[in-house]
Amino acid sequence: MPNIGKLMKQAQEMQQKMAKIQDELAHREVEATSGGGMVTVKMNGQQELITITIDEEVFKDGDKEMLEDLVVAAVNEARRQALDMAKEEMSKLTGGLPIPGLF
Repeated sequence: MPNIGKLMKQAQEMQQKMAKIQDELAHREVEATSGGGMVTVKMNGQQELITITIDEEVFKDGDKEMLEDLVVAAVNEARRQALDMAKEEMSKLTGGLPIPGLF
């Protein structure tokens, strides 16, 4: 039978490492663009939106739907990149084993 104390210590160490990774992800950024750079989105590794930059050229046409689509596309791409970054960092902790509920 495994030593419960040792297992608890390992679980606490893993929890501390996960908290450290989460903190580090909060300070790392990804950037995504859409419309050939007309919309740029920056997001941190915790999927928090930091900035949205919209090129003035988009406003000249007055196409509200196009702008909305460009923003959605850029945000979704930034979110995907942030998730990929977080998964990569967590896989370092778990040795590449997929642990349900992490991401």
